[in-house]
Amino acid sequence: MSDSTDLKKAGLKATLPRLKILGILEEPRARHMTAEDVYKALLDMGEEVGLATVYRVLTQFESAGLVIRHNFEGGRSVFEVNQGGHHDHVVCVECGEVFEFYDPAIEERQRRVAETLGFHVDSHSLYMYGTCLGMKREGKCSKRLIPGSGVPRERDGRG
Repeated sequence: MSDSTDLKKAGLKATLPRLKILGILEEPRARHMTAEDVYKALLDMGEEVGLATVYRVLTQFESAGLVIRHNFEGGRSVFEVNQGGHHDHVVCVECGEVFEFYDPAIEERQRRVAETLGFHVDSHSLYMYGTCLGMKREGKCSKRLIPGSGVPRERDGRG
């Protein structure tokens, strides 16, 4: 989605900051990023984009339907590219990592509950909070990716 045509289809001018921010959000290892995470990634790339610009662009992307904002407990908002499919989230309250999952049985149960209550559900979010096993056992996240590798720490033996 990261070309100017997609931004124009969403009603947004294809500016360099928008293209850079969208590119960062589309990286496979960047699933759930705060505005500050995006800002730091821009700085690491040598881009001179202000934090206020990052917030403004993310809000524009959200309004255009390009990204989804999740407001997790503790006041933390994260953004992810809207890929059109539904999924739910598990959040580690210790390391802050966010994990996605999809469970058809849970989805069906929610649909039946809404039907029983006489509701038509337009959208819904399920967030579960807990502690990942790495934090619980060793005090460090075993699920977090090794920077730049796309490999979870637990699989390469570095933990």
